[in-house]
This record gives sequence, C-alpha cells and structure tokens, in this order.
Amino acid sequence: MFDDLQLVKMSVRILRFWSLIYDHNWSRYICLSMGTFLVLSQFYYMFGTSEGFQAKIKNSYALVLWFSTILRGYLLTYDRQKYEEFLSDLENLYYDLKKSKHKHIQRLLIEVNLTGKNMARGNLFLGFCTCIGLTFYPLLTSERVLPYGSMIPGIDEYKSPYYEFCYIYHVVVTPMGCCMYIPYTSLIVAFIMFGIVMCKSLKYRLETLQFMRHDDLLLHKNIKECIQYQLRIIDYIKRINDLTTYVFLVEFLAFGALLCALLFLLISVKTFPERIITCAYITMILAQILALYWYANELQEESFAIAATAFETEWYTYPIPIQKHMLFIIMRAQKPPAIMMGHIYPISLQLFQSLLNAAYTFFSLLRGIYV
Repeated sequence: MFDDLQLVKMSVRILRFWSLIYDHNWSRYICLSMGTFLVLSQFYYMFGTSEGFQAKIKNSYALVLWFSTILRGYLLTYDRQKYEEFLSDLENLYYDLKKSKHKHIQRLLIEVNLTGKNMARGNLFLGFCTCIGLTFYPLLTSERVLPYGSMIPGIDEYKSPYYEFCYIYHVVVTPMGCCMYIPYTSLIVAFIMFGIVMCKSLKYRLETLQFMRHDDLLLHKNIKECIQYQLRIIDYIKRINDLTTYVFLVEFLAFGALLCALLFLLISVKTFPERIITCAYITMILAQILALYWYANELQEESFAIAATAFETEWYTYPIPIQKHMLFIIMRAQKPPAIMMGHIYPISLQLFQSLLNAAYTFFSLLRGIYV
C-alpha cells in the first residue's frame, strides 16, 4: 500500500500495525488501554505526590506527551473512516500529478517523497532514542525511580515486587506510545507537505498559460482546470483542518504551559546534569512543534503566492471572459487557506513566535515572584 507515496508509507504501516487505521484487531485495544492506564496513574501522581515542584515539572513533560498520544490515538480511531478516505483521495491526487508530463512537477513529487521519507525515519529514530533514554535511566541511578511519575492507589510502587512490575510495564508501554505519537506527527506533516506541492503545481500551470495566449479555446480550457484545481486545494486543506484542528489547539495550550514551567525549572535546579536534562526537554518540545509550524507556514505562503503568479501572467491582455476567470483565481488566492488551530488562528511561524513570547513572559513573571 502506498508504494509510490513514500512520504506517508512508513507512518501508515506503523499505524496500521497497531490497527489504528485500516485494520481492526486486538493490538488497538492493547496499546490504547495500556496507555490510558498509564495516563490515569500519571494524573493521580500529579495530584497525590508529596514530591517538590521540580519533580512535578519533570514528570509533567511525560504526562503532556502521553496525554497527547492517547488523545491522538482515540481521535484517530474515532475518525478512522475519514482518515482512510482522506488517504485514498491523497493517493488519487498524487497519481493525477504523476500523470503530468512536466518535468518540474515530477521533480516536486520526487523531492516531497524523499523529504517525507527522511522526516519519518528521522522522527522515528529520535523517538527510539528517547525511549531508550527513558527506560534505561532508572537502571543508572543509585535509588529506585521509574521512567514516569505514576501512582496506583493502594500500592507502594517503590517496593518489591510492585517496583519491578511497574518498571516492566513502563518499558513495555513506552514503544507503544512512540509508535502512536511519532507516526501521527509525521503523517500530518506529510499531508501539509503534499498541500505545498499542490500549490506549487498550480503556480507552474499558471506560469505556462503564456504559451497558450494565441489559442483562446485552449487557454480558456486550462484556466478552468486551474480554477477547479484551486478549489481542490481549498477542500484538501479544509479536510486536514477538520481532522486535526482541535488536537493542535490542545497541544498548543499544553506545550505553551509546559515550556514556561521548564524554563522556570531551568533556573531552579542546582546540578549540571539536571540542567542538561531540562534543556533536552525544552529542545524536544521545540523540535516537536517546529516542523509542523514551519510547513504550515510554507503552505500558507505558497497559497498566497498563487495570486502573484496569476497576476504576473499578464491576464489583462486576455479576452474579457478569460480575464474574469483569472480575477476569480486572484481574488480567491488573496484569502489563502491555512492549517488552523481550533478553527481560531492559522498555524504559522508567527504563532510559533507568539508561543515563545508568551512562555517567556510568564517565565519572567514566575521568576520575579519566586526567585
């Protein structure tokens, strides 16, 4: 499946292995139930532990990641049919472009496949390294600790045999969470990357209109096809928003608060290793959201650039009926579709900067109060 569509192939195969899409078997219930139990035990720990705020902030990082993972898993399962239909339409859109004889469009497809495949592999490798670090860290300490801060009512998780049971449970569930969180991220970013390719393909088709200016019928036919393709791009981005917009909103709020807390933790810890770990947490948060915001910003810019490309075709020299069609393309492109956060605000690098500014502002406030 998706042999030619390398930008989503790996992510789809992993999500299918856990039966979150396409298949429906026992593996779905295992990964979701085990992950849900871990999240509940983490919430119980956050409200019931007597440890200091530094330990709570450290464990809140894992809690936010796991909560986001489980949220993605349940939403992916709930909207499984919509995702499968979207992937089928994505495949059709891909092969429609692949039928084109233009070398520029073929090069775009090769580039997006290579970039998407390398991104999926890189994200999975980083997730694998994170899993190793989380699961082997307790073995290197002089006292008993668990990969994640969790508590089970009525059980002292630091006494044998409960400690060994909890540790094995965390080790087993960690790769499951990685295989739900990482492929989903790679899949959504791949959707956005293909949207960018669609915008670039439309721009290229608009640029080639100048070679048809002496054949009004052919020019009119191609402009109509450009309008139809522009509407397909708008519908494509709208469907991405319908599937992901509220996930992005929850993660924006959660990661913003967590980033602020980690910055405060950075000036509170005393030892050098603790600062290194805190810096690693901050770096991983920024890395997780930067790729999404980067490509979402590029998609918005490419959508807006369609208007400039259409205007540069010297559309005002065309016959009046064709000018009206070109005006439709220009006017619609001036309100470019974008990946939205909660159907409220477009995801862009400007939003990413606002997130950093807000986190630093609250961090400065906390530092002034407590330090």
